[in-house]
Amino acid sequence: MINIYKNFNCIKIFYLLIFFNIIQFNNSSANVIEKIEIYGNERISKNTIILFSDISIDKNVNQKKINNILKSLYETNFFENVSVSINNNILIINVREYPIIENINYSGIKSKRVLNLIKENSLIKSRSSYNEIIIKEEKNRLQVLLKNLGYYSGKTEISVIEKKNNLVDLNFNIKLGEKAKIKKITFTGNKIFKDSKLKRVIASSEYKFWKFISGKKYLNENLVDFDKKLLANFYKNSGYFNVMINSSFAKLIDKNEFELIFNIDAKSKIYFGDLILVLPTDFNEENFKSIYKLFKKIKGEPYSINTIDRILKEIDLVTTIEQYQFINATVSEEIKENIINLSFKISESEKFYVEKINIFGNNVTAENVIRNQLEVDEGDPFNEILLNKSKNNIQSLNIFKTVKMEIESGNAEMTKTINFSVEEKPTGEISASAGFGTSGGSVGFGIRENNFLGAGVSLDSNFLISADSFKGKFAVTNPNYNNSDKSIYISAEAIELDNYKTFGYKTNKTGVSFGTNFEFLNDFYLGMGSSNFYEKINTNSTASDRQKDQEGNYWDSFLKLDFDYDKRNQVFQTTSGFRSFYSADVPLLSKTNTLKNYYSNSYYFDLFEKNISSFSFYLETANSLNNKDIKLSERITIPSKRLRGFEAGRVGPKDGDDYIGGNYAYSLNFSSTIPQFFEESQNVDFVFFADAADLWGVDYNSSLDKNEIRSSMGIGLDWFSPIGPMNFSLAHPITKADGDKTESFRFNLGTTF
Repeated sequence: MINIYKNFNCIKIFYLLIFFNIIQFNNSSANVIEKIEIYGNERISKNTIILFSDISIDKNVNQKKINNILKSLYETNFFENVSVSINNNILIINVREYPIIENINYSGIKSKRVLNLIKENSLIKSRSSYNEIIIKEEKNRLQVLLKNLGYYSGKTEISVIEKKNNLVDLNFNIKLGEKAKIKKITFTGNKIFKDSKLKRVIASSEYKFWKFISGKKYLNENLVDFDKKLLANFYKNSGYFNVMINSSFAKLIDKNEFELIFNIDAKSKIYFGDLILVLPTDFNEENFKSIYKLFKKIKGEPYSINTIDRILKEIDLVTTIEQYQFINATVSEEIKENIINLSFKISESEKFYVEKINIFGNNVTAENVIRNQLEVDEGDPFNEILLNKSKNNIQSLNIFKTVKMEIESGNAEMTKTINFSVEEKPTGEISASAGFGTSGGSVGFGIRENNFLGAGVSLDSNFLISADSFKGKFAVTNPNYNNSDKSIYISAEAIELDNYKTFGYKTNKTGVSFGTNFEFLNDFYLGMGSSNFYEKINTNSTASDRQKDQEGNYWDSFLKLDFDYDKRNQVFQTTSGFRSFYSADVPLLSKTNTLKNYYSNSYYFDLFEKNISSFSFYLETANSLNNKDIKLSERITIPSKRLRGFEAGRVGPKDGDDYIGGNYAYSLNFSSTIPQFFEESQNVDFVFFADAADLWGVDYNSSLDKNEIRSSMGIGLDWFSPIGPMNFSLAHPITKADGDKTESFRFNLGTTF
């Protein structure tokens, strides 16, 4: 026992000796500063340098502190060279200051827009230090910027002019060259879909000489990255969960002309298998029965990221209603052949609260526009599901290039600080279009701004002119009025329809519409509004007596009701799902008191591999509530796309030689692609279709009524031609009524500028 005690004391003495030696060593290598001397500074004062150095008299300075002083002074970017030494307890700091940039000049750029973009995020400013490393970084930044603007052959040369008093001028000589044009867009690999369909998915487009407005015809790295995201989302929404957009690159074809190539491996189509919800033991499964019901409904359907979003949205809805505050949701997946099994695990997270939410990068956009999209507020429980939803909400505004979210520990205990960083992008659009076909031609022009004055408000102005009509519209839309999650709009419209040659009358309508749209239930949207129009109807000598009786001026006010149930896998290039839409115009103030009803239902599915089929139903009615005759402009005609094989507007009841339309109309339509035809042609799709429709009802003379089914079947060809999308159809009428005008062949051409 005594030996153990002696050994313990020896060990204690040994460690004490080591401790005192370390202290003595540190004291011997540290110096107490009695004086600070600074040499070489011209513009930067002695006190400023001392402040940057974080040193003062009577402080101990060792080698580690000297290294920190060097690091701090270099980080100021004021000094080209710094040395620190100690002599007889005097701290000596020698500096050599960088020259100061007095003027920055740019040459070779005529466009004010490009010049502003160059200056906007410049790494160097007038009166800042001249640092060759930063100058090189600025040159690299300019090269990347020029490429993003389409100037792939652009070059930047920087010259430095030395002046007195350690000043310099910088001259940037920028040679833009010609913009890099996308001559051709090609998709390679196991891409399943044809090039013509994929070209409609991406934002980039091929260069055509008449596309003098669109900037998407020039090679742009940022736009190409966006194209890859669009392609990935399209494939995943079509069931190709494992799709790989392996690469995208531009191949030089000719001077400043490139072929943009996307290499795609779609892999096999994946279908939903077993979907499991894992809950904490103290959660009531009854509260989540809507999710279990959704699981049963989608089992066996093709995989879709939009469906996953629907599930997560439903989980978010249930947890919010049931006030499960501190939770997190994760998804794990298991793929067996062409089946994906998913497990959604809801777990209770640590109980943190949101202390602060910071918004960075919104130089134009008002902060409230971003905060209105947040599902959490300062002081709320920290909830990762709601935070991720908030980020997605901000991204869906489509006014930011990037949105990033960072979570940090708060100042108080059990709190978090959330930082959202956004990068703004141009939000204005100019568009022009033209179309030509067997039914006539049209031209259009539009200007759109999606973030007017940074308030998140959308402005849209457009017009469309054809041989017998003019339509012009100016609309203002606030997508989230007063933080209510409801969109409000107001629009002014002018419409002229000239049917003098064909039907003997002409109408002019001018008016204002306003209303609101919002998601009432999951995927169910409700719209309410009012349309108010002043209409003038003129007739000529070829008009029937009944038409001449309706000549005059009218004022109509309608209550508009829209019900939209949308379950499509994607709005654009739909491949599965359905959409059911009903609209009613209820007369409030009207001479004829015409009640209009419109309903359409479209269902999308595949019959076999690579096939896309659709079945749709359409019904429309127009009747006077006080048994009067409705106006000429209120009578119904069957849309030409719903009854192929017949001339547009030349079926149904007739009054003499005039086709007068009807009070009722319906159609049934089926179409299906046949990918086996023209399989090797990447820009041609072959379609089979069948249409059936009827138009009947003449309120002012029942003897003119003809209630007969018109039907047709045929084939169509969609060609993504060099001058724009072209559509050809060859239809054979099966049944028709006397007086109907048939049209076996039809084609349409459309393009943008």
